[in-house]
Amino acid sequence: MKKFLYICILVLTAATASAQTRYINNVKFGNLTREKVNDRVQIAMDVLLSDLQLNTNDMLILTPVLYSNNSADSMAFAPMAVLGKVRNRIVERNTKLNNPVPLPAGTQAVVARKNRTEQTLTYNGAVPYVSWMRNANLKVLAAVKGCADCGEGLGELLLTQRLFDEPYQPSYKLTYIVPEVEPVKARADRHTATFNYVVGKHELLRHYKNNASEFERVDKVINEVKNNKDIQITEFTVAGYASPEGNFNSNRALADRRANSFADYLSNTHGISRSQFRVTGYGEDWDGLKRAVEKSQISDKDEILRIIASVANPDARDAQLMKLSGGTTYRTLLNNYYPPLRRTDYTIAYNVRAFSVEEAREIIKTNPKLLSLNEMYLVAQSYPADSKEFKEVFDIATRMYPDEPIALLNSAAADIEMNSNRAAIERLEKMQADPRTWNNLGVAYARLGEMEKAKDYFQRAAAQGDADAKANLEELEKAMEN
Repeated sequence: MKKFLYICILVLTAATASAQTRYINNVKFGNLTREKVNDRVQIAMDVLLSDLQLNTNDMLILTPVLYSNNSADSMAFAPMAVLGKVRNRIVERNTKLNNPVPLPAGTQAVVARKNRTEQTLTYNGAVPYVSWMRNANLKVLAAVKGCADCGEGLGELLLTQRLFDEPYQPSYKLTYIVPEVEPVKARADRHTATFNYVVGKHELLRHYKNNASEFERVDKVINEVKNNKDIQITEFTVAGYASPEGNFNSNRALADRRANSFADYLSNTHGISRSQFRVTGYGEDWDGLKRAVEKSQISDKDEILRIIASVANPDARDAQLMKLSGGTTYRTLLNNYYPPLRRTDYTIAYNVRAFSVEEAREIIKTNPKLLSLNEMYLVAQSYPADSKEFKEVFDIATRMYPDEPIALLNSAAADIEMNSNRAAIERLEKMQADPRTWNNLGVAYARLGEMEKAKDYFQRAAAQGDADAKANLEELEKAMEN
């Protein structure tokens, strides 16, 4: 008999606990509102009790709690209490007698449950705002107390996965400018050959001093151009220069003969028609000497520059230079500064054929100067906008075309694409007088959260008829409202 009674008590206790844990499932929550007001988060809701059948001695404690979706942070609002008939009498009696009231500390709302009746509890709560709450869920935790705390059951209910709606994510349009197609891709490469000559002579001697290595370097340059099937040579320009020592007119004639001697070598050795050459002997290179001295720490530097600037007759200049520091400065000029002035500059002009995108994707890795800006743009567009290759193409374009605004603008757009917004701003601000930069400046500032600057640039660009800027301004305003 005792054993049977013990089993009955266990079954009854288990059934009671099970009923208690199910209380939360019989409570409904409606009209949930939440907002951030200054530095506090406020929530309000209706707690619908109509389906709740609460044991007379039980107290159902409902506590709204915020939980971060990204961390272990949490914060509870004030609890609310729903009381069974007997439990409510106990609370009322203790209140009248000024005895401790058996309610959780800080209880926000208390209601006595009248089973089998329609009943709604209005709840309002607030907690201090913390940044993690921007992405937090809201749950209601339930605790059950009854029989003078002889039993307790727990449960929880998720009210919303995010307390606040996700911030509006604007979609900004970047400006890329399609470069014009070059009808003829004309290119020119400039090189310098510094040969040694017998004094006063113009004949090129391969085995004189270090000429052999210089011939090899020239031959390599010419062969690379000649053997490139994508190139058609149109002209060779040869310019001869001399150093200032000696007679000015003699030096000009000597520079001319040496320039023609070099053109003859290219024609005879590499089979280039002499009619393709334009040869000029410029004579003494005083400008080159001036630039070299300006960069140097040579003795009598200021006096050398004064003589070059103020003495009109070239032969008289050279004579005055000889007198500086008893001839020591002039010997330095002869040994260290004059030899590089005795040179032959040559420029190879050529046309390059057009390339398909597939061909250009390979050529940009090996010889990007053969590509037009338009071809580089098409190569970039063949890669995903967020790829390393996309960005690299535009960087190459700025190196090959440093003076082309379109190259700079497109490269900055690619920076923004890769979220390098500060780098893009630094590039674009150098040319911010150009209205074509304004939309991208707006996007860069918007992504950095500098909304007022972004708005200013979008408004200026939109006023110029920029459709992308107009759309971006609308996106920005939605983000700012949110």
